[in-house]
Amino acid sequence: MTESLDRLRADVVEIGRRLYTRGFCASNDGNISIRFAEDRVLTTPKSVSKGFMTPDMMVVVDLDGRKVSGDRDASSELLMHLEVYHQRPDAAAVVHAHPPLATGFAVAGVPLDRAVLAEVVTTLGSIPIAEYGTPSTPELPTAVRQYIKAHDGLLLANHGALTIGGDVYAAYYKMETVEHFARISLVARLLGGERLLSQEEVLRLQGLRGRYGIASPAPICLDDMLEGGMGASGDATCQVVRAPDAPGVRLVPDPRGGLDPGVRLDRGTPACEDAEIRLTYRQLAALIEEAVERLR
Repeated sequence: MTESLDRLRADVVEIGRRLYTRGFCASNDGNISIRFAEDRVLTTPKSVSKGFMTPDMMVVVDLDGRKVSGDRDASSELLMHLEVYHQRPDAAAVVHAHPPLATGFAVAGVPLDRAVLAEVVTTLGSIPIAEYGTPSTPELPTAVRQYIKAHDGLLLANHGALTIGGDVYAAYYKMETVEHFARISLVARLLGGERLLSQEEVLRLQGLRGRYGIASPAPICLDDMLEGGMGASGDATCQVVRAPDAPGVRLVPDPRGGLDPGVRLDRGTPACEDAEIRLTYRQLAALIEEAVERLR
């Protein structure tokens, strides 16, 4: 057990180094944990840069958060990690970081739930946003609890991102996927909006999960979008993916009113309050000028 625990300590150090090197964590941000026994969790210490940790800094706690061993205090966001382990018996590792682009989506209140990349649909399904909770308080694990049974990756409103896996490397790679997806989504939106995969293709991709041995905590759902795939308890029961009936549809209305020829909004519905709007620079400048004139 000692040899195995030493290896896990080294793994946490390596994952922390990768998070820091890729810019997913600044200063002392982020935290990592591994459940290595039924009631034992190895976690990063409080107030240490993830890029400069050493194995001896790690802390062992039980599932109630009581320290079992270690010279330092456990991560200040340990409660969030423990909540994951209580809700997901299959989870063996948790990674929390602040990757800039994904966190930007979290701050803007925009979930990463559109059917854009086949790899993301197949592996993560969708990446919802958990409501804001003050870090280091019980509010944060309560917010995470709503989605964690159905998702392996979450955005945390005004905070960052959380991923889980069967081991710490799997959890880290999912964090890479979340940030990669956020980067591509942002670029596509700057270029006029994503062209989405169809519902038929999304369901086909879901069928590939079993073929490739991709374990998923919940199925993808397409028909329960208004309720966000929530059950009676208010917890997520499926991975809501926004996809149109036909391929290539953009979730973008024509700025002149109505819809672009041959282009529909999500699921063919009229423009809604949170729909995106495409404007040229000239149109945007004219709107700003008009608004300034009204303020004078």
